[in-house]
Amino acid sequence: MDNLIVLSDVCKIYDSKNNSVNALQHIYLNIGKGQFISIIGQSGSGKSTLMNILGCLDTPTSGEYFLDNIPVSDMKEKQLSFIRNNIIGFIFQSFNLIPSLNAIENVELPLIYRGIKKSKRRLLATNALKTVGLEKRMLHKPFELSGGQQQRVAIARAIAAKPKIILADEPTGNLDSNSGDEIMDILKELHRQGTTIVLITHDNSIARMAEGCIRISDGRIYS
Repeated sequence: MDNLIVLSDVCKIYDSKNNSVNALQHIYLNIGKGQFISIIGQSGSGKSTLMNILGCLDTPTSGEYFLDNIPVSDMKEKQLSFIRNNIIGFIFQSFNLIPSLNAIENVELPLIYRGIKKSKRRLLATNALKTVGLEKRMLHKPFELSGGQQQRVAIARAIAAKPKIILADEPTGNLDSNSGDEIMDILKELHRQGTTIVLITHDNSIARMAEGCIRISDGRIYS
C-alpha cells in the first residue's frame, strides 16, 4: 500500500515567555492511501496538535511531513492553503456551519473559495447532501436541523470536492449515541468507497470502529 501521509521525527514546541511545551515529541507515522485510522488520546495528549499538523493548519517545529509524496513541512501559507482547499476535507466537533446559510449554501461555501463555477458547485453540493441522506433538508438552515443532521451537513461540506483525505476531529463529540452511530456509518461507507480517513477521538468505542488505532499520550505515539 502506498503511503499518503508520512511524518518523520516530527516535533512541535510551543514557546511562551516563561516556559516551553513539547506538544509533539519525535512522531513517526505512516498512513496508507484508503486507510481508516483513529488517533486516540485524552485531553492534553497532543492529538489536536497532531491533527492541526496533518491538516496543514500548523507546521512542525522540526521533522518532515510528506503528504502524497509532497514535502509540506516548510511550505508557505499560500501553499498550505492550497493543500487545505484541494486535498483535505475537515469535519469538526462543533460543526462550524454558517447560521445564516441553508444546508446547500454551507456545503457550497468552500467550493466558492476554490473558484468552482456556480452550476458545478451546486451539483457537487447536491450530490454530497444526497450521500449523507439530506436531500430533503437542503434548504433548511442549521437551527432547523438536529445535531446529527448538522454534522451530516458538515460531512457533506467536507466531501463535496472529493478530497483525498478526511480529517475528522471528535466528529461525534456533541451528539447522542444514535446520531453518533449514524455519523460513523457514513464515515465507514466513505472509507469503503476509497477515501482515506483520519479520526481523532478520546472515545475507545469510537476508535475501535476504524481499521487501525494509534494512541497518543504526552505528545508521543504508541501503536
